[in-house]
Amino acid sequence: MSCTRCKGAGETGPRGWCRDCEREFDTWVRRHASDIIWPVLAGMVMLSTVALGLPLLGAGYVVATAGVFAGFGTLVGLQRLNARRRRKQFQLASLPRAYLPSKT
Repeated sequence: MSCTRCKGAGETGPRGWCRDCEREFDTWVRRHASDIIWPVLAGMVMLSTVALGLPLLGAGYVVATAGVFAGFGTLVGLQRLNARRRRKQFQLASLPRAYLPSKT
């Protein structure tokens, strides 16, 4: 099966990319390692608002426990959306010249 990114022949991984494309993506995405900051901050705000704020207003401890799960869900959801966005961004990036098809 051919790679869905570079159209090269060879064995592909579970995402349909060859080993070289996966390695290039891994190197490229490490430049954006600070992407974890805003999902963590959003999860912290959710956790603080629900788990700490509502019990101060008189809600029970069950609501505070649900706030922990809401904060964690926010963190995981935003991180998955961000990873999907980065993968699409990498796919749209230009390929190195060696991968471009020849015009004959």
